[in-house]
Amino acid sequence: MQIRFLGAAREVTGSCYLVTVGAKNILVDCGMEQGPDIYEAQRLPVTPADIDAVLLTHAHIDHSGRLPLLYKNGYRNKIYMTRASRDLCKIMLMDSAHIQEQEAKWRNRKAKRGAYTAYTPLYDSEDAEKTLGLIRGTDYGEKVDVAEGIEAKFIDAGHLLGSSYIELTLTENGVTKTVLFSGDIGNVHKPIIRDPSVVTKADYVIMESTYGDRSHGDDPDYAKHLAEIIERTFKRGGNVVIPTFAVGRMQEMLYFLREVKRGKMVSDFPDFEVYVDSPLAIEATGVYSRNVAEYCDDETRALIDKGINPIGFEGLKLSVTSEDSKAINYDPTPKVILSASGMCEAGRIRHHLKHNLWRPESTVVFVGYQVPGTLGRSLLDGAKAVKLFNEAVKVRAEIVSLQGTSSHADREALMEWVHNISPAPQRVFVTHGEDEVASGFADSLYREYGLRAVAPYPGAVYDLIADECTERGDTKKKPQADAQKRKHSPVYRDLQDALGELQVAVTAAEGYSNRDLKEAAKEIRKIVARLR
Repeated sequence: MQIRFLGAAREVTGSCYLVTVGAKNILVDCGMEQGPDIYEAQRLPVTPADIDAVLLTHAHIDHSGRLPLLYKNGYRNKIYMTRASRDLCKIMLMDSAHIQEQEAKWRNRKAKRGAYTAYTPLYDSEDAEKTLGLIRGTDYGEKVDVAEGIEAKFIDAGHLLGSSYIELTLTENGVTKTVLFSGDIGNVHKPIIRDPSVVTKADYVIMESTYGDRSHGDDPDYAKHLAEIIERTFKRGGNVVIPTFAVGRMQEMLYFLREVKRGKMVSDFPDFEVYVDSPLAIEATGVYSRNVAEYCDDETRALIDKGINPIGFEGLKLSVTSEDSKAINYDPTPKVILSASGMCEAGRIRHHLKHNLWRPESTVVFVGYQVPGTLGRSLLDGAKAVKLFNEAVKVRAEIVSLQGTSSHADREALMEWVHNISPAPQRVFVTHGEDEVASGFADSLYREYGLRAVAPYPGAVYDLIADECTERGDTKKKPQADAQKRKHSPVYRDLQDALGELQVAVTAAEGYSNRDLKEAAKEIRKIVARLR
């Protein structure tokens, strides 16, 4: 009886764990990495065909995104998740496949023009569609006989529609252990869905630590703060651009915006329009609308009982086609634009940033965690210029982080969550957090609660009967990891900002006298020589 940590070990994304009981192998999550890859990717020690079942905590791509790759490589058994997660995966995995195909098309066009190797997508739409045929939806609290010696139960995690902790009851050679996978633990007092459930018993706990080093603070009045941002931006004549995750955060923001509209909280602009520019988000919002009555909290239930759509309102515009998307920026009327992706790494949001970042009258509002190395994190960290579509764009817009809107529990909530488990678990494995955050949170659990907590390295293996580590895993960071760390230092970011400003200045210098241009080129080459 053992567990192997394959993904999200000392990293924030790419969750994946292999549980072995006797001759049976199951995976818990099969996620895609997003942002910088700090440690070497871990390979499955068994072939996909030898995996007996997959269990999914929730539909976010960093937990589900490699399921079609698993199918492509030979997996044909069942995939268990809640029914709401199944509905979300139907759109998210197909969208992920489409992105893979589009990237392959773009890269291979580039390959034809130069000395580039042809690119093969991780998987395609057919792989994703066939993966969906393996999914079996379950209800919260329902016990599932996964394989011989393995029973699973899904418990409401309060993070996303259908998100769950997974409680495994494992039996081998007459020994039974209860293993609890937290998935992503939800923040409390969030709109639409219920608060995370309390779990009081487990022998082993595998828990996330995304915000293991920080507090969200007191619950703010989100609608009020949002209204203040909208009003001051509109008075300047700008747009409010909100990069947001298409599933979960998008629907929360619509809930808050409905409150703003209902309360006429933007008094000078009561009829302002809100654009949702993400086909995926539009589909996901449909899934929420169909499922919310079953999974919602009491406040949302009260709205539904009155016949009120909790995420719909007058002035909400849905942009499906690329023509719809382009038209948003042709219209000079101040507006709110919600678009994916939440970390600004891909999707239509990058077009909206290109049109608004250089405008001092506009505001960009971040409403979720930004992984180091992403464009979103660079903007939050104060970048003075960024590169979009091979063009330097000066950052003049107001950059705001709407505090407390995370769908992840903060440090205090995480500590309370695990402290509710009594008697204390034999061991707590801390995952799904940045390297220093995961190890620091594990240390806090030991110092404050006396828990035997560890932040395992990628590839680490623990024997759950002997309660010991049998393989420590890969403790070495990838060669570029230290360079990546330096890349995010304040001094290096300062250098990047200066480069961005230089790119903007060079672009604007067209038409200057030849003498001035030659002098500028000479100075730039001197700087380049010093840096080599």
